[in-house]
Amino acid sequence: MKKAARSVDNIWFIKPNEFKGADKVKLHNNKSSGPLSHVNGLWIHGGHNNWNDGLTIVEKLVRSEREGGDWWYAEVVIPDRALVLDWVFADGPPNVATMKLQEERKLREEAICAKAEKTTCIKAEMKERTLKRFLLSQKHIVYTEPLDVHAGSTVTIFYNPANTALNGKPEVWFRCSFNRWTHRMGPLPPQRMSPADNGSHVKATVKIPLDAYMMDFVFSEREDGGVFDNKGGMDYHIPVFGGIVKEPPMNIVHIAVEMAPIAKVGGLGDVVTSLSRAVQDLNHNVDIILPKYDCLNLSHVTNLHYQRSYSWGGTEIRVWFGKVEGLSVYFLEPQNGFFWTGCVYGCRNDAERFGFFCHTAVEFLQEVVFHPNIIHCHDWSSAPVAWLFRDHYMHYGLSKTRVVFTIHNLEFGAHFIGKAMTYTDKATTVSHTYSKEVAGNPAVTPDLHKFHGILNGIDLDIWDPCNDKFIPISYTSENVVEGKQAAKEALQQRLGLKKSYLPSVGIITRLTHQKGTHLIKHAIWRTLERNGQVVLLGSAPDPRIQNDFANLANQLHSSHGDHARLCLTYDEPLSHLIYAGADFIIVPSIFEPCGLTQLTAMRYGSIPVVRKTGGLYDTVFDDDHDTARAEAQGLEPNGFSFDGADSAGVDYALNRAISAWYDGRDWFYSFCKRVMEQDWSWNRPALDYMELYHAARKH
Repeated sequence: MKKAARSVDNIWFIKPNEFKGADKVKLHNNKSSGPLSHVNGLWIHGGHNNWNDGLTIVEKLVRSEREGGDWWYAEVVIPDRALVLDWVFADGPPNVATMKLQEERKLREEAICAKAEKTTCIKAEMKERTLKRFLLSQKHIVYTEPLDVHAGSTVTIFYNPANTALNGKPEVWFRCSFNRWTHRMGPLPPQRMSPADNGSHVKATVKIPLDAYMMDFVFSEREDGGVFDNKGGMDYHIPVFGGIVKEPPMNIVHIAVEMAPIAKVGGLGDVVTSLSRAVQDLNHNVDIILPKYDCLNLSHVTNLHYQRSYSWGGTEIRVWFGKVEGLSVYFLEPQNGFFWTGCVYGCRNDAERFGFFCHTAVEFLQEVVFHPNIIHCHDWSSAPVAWLFRDHYMHYGLSKTRVVFTIHNLEFGAHFIGKAMTYTDKATTVSHTYSKEVAGNPAVTPDLHKFHGILNGIDLDIWDPCNDKFIPISYTSENVVEGKQAAKEALQQRLGLKKSYLPSVGIITRLTHQKGTHLIKHAIWRTLERNGQVVLLGSAPDPRIQNDFANLANQLHSSHGDHARLCLTYDEPLSHLIYAGADFIIVPSIFEPCGLTQLTAMRYGSIPVVRKTGGLYDTVFDDDHDTARAEAQGLEPNGFSFDGADSAGVDYALNRAISAWYDGRDWFYSFCKRVMEQDWSWNRPALDYMELYHAARKH
């Protein structure tokens, strides 16, 4: 027992501190130092050698007059064969203490279960609302009565040709089938649609078979065809509920060089993991192929094991398999050292490294007779998959596989992106508006017919105010006022801001020109002029910008120390507290392909104030101007926005936001609750990607 601890400062100690078996010692405890400070009696329950013989020491402690303070002790005899002493302090003898501990444990477990059930219920309700929103998202063109289509029922389809290629046509014909056009009955006979009572709509009625899981349809100008409205090649699809046949799972493989949280550099890694999980939750099969970097965060990989080897290009490729966030991941480790570099990016031969990986990944699919329906590749780093597959593998056992390519960032590898656009079956980028903004880019323009914008989402398990260890009080939309007020006070205390009831503006960003640094500075000063508090969290890769904001921080901390704090670093826990404690989160980006900051803000009941660009425009609907645009998406207004890239634009949005806080607190709280209940998770994007995958398989 010589190496064992003999004391812990101000908590416990043993006298004498040298002893052996059969010796009598006094074990002291400072009662006021721990959770038993309030109990009437203090007991020691002990054993030895990692409790090898169970409970062998039971003694009641008495107050030590010699030590003073709140020190208590018990005399115990060291067992003969003891190498290590084990003990706990309790508030009674074993039977009493055990009952109390069991009761406390039971209450804790019940609370944990209740919280988990509530979280599950909230997620299920959100998913159901999102599905209804998905069904209503094309209501300006087509919808059904009833909205939920059930197998064995009769439904009426309403169609508005005024918003389509069939505008002005004297006739509209409805052409329908089921189960992604694979139903045993084949396509139903074309049906001429009749005028409906509501304006320019026409309607048709159809009986849904019992073995349907999906209704598929298009519209044409004549019975024999002519001009079609097939939703830009995607066709119209509406899920059927309650059928006796379920949709067969699709097999999807992502080939990527990033994956959160094991190899995350930017947003690409988050998308690969979150999209895969969301699609897997829809009962499809998803696998991921990733390089086996020597810098992988293996603490998040379960059951990692070597599986097999194969050869390509004269190099042995070792295949490892493991589970990450519940997803099946194949790690490819070429023995040429390409991924033994201590980093994901940053090598002079990155293009060669990733090109080699792409070739070995597609070779792996053929080697293991892996026949996915969809190969999904991402950005320039796995763009070569598109042309390697088409030129070298498609006609050798993978003829039914189709390729989908997603552009996350057009700033890098334009040549690779342009070539992948030519070869891929379908292509996406991360928001609808951004897809229009980049439509003139030479890498994209020739292939606009297969280019679609699908929003990213946020991970509800990471960003969840109901289960967030970084905020003082868990909250949902039901107690958002209490939760956010507690977070605001904690934020003020942590950063040394004045504890006061003022509007607070949060800024969480990388400090780059893309993020609108000049607008960020103006928003800080404008907030202070309106007697608000402002907190910025972020750093700049450019040292000149970092120094510029460091100077601003010094100035503000001197002149407005009670109201402003600039934290020029990366701090994940602090970001959670800002999202929860701020009333507003401002995102004045010059361009923003998707943007997750505004989505995370809404998840925490904070109101986004944004510039109208890219994904910011697609997700934030101005409370004063965008009611109709929000309703078209099945939503309500959820923020404030501005045009332009100058101080006047920032003032227009930020002044309205702060005035809303001052003018009507009850209204503002209801606004926070409304915003918090909107679903910006991967629920909707997963449905959109599944539609895209199915459309790709038609080619």
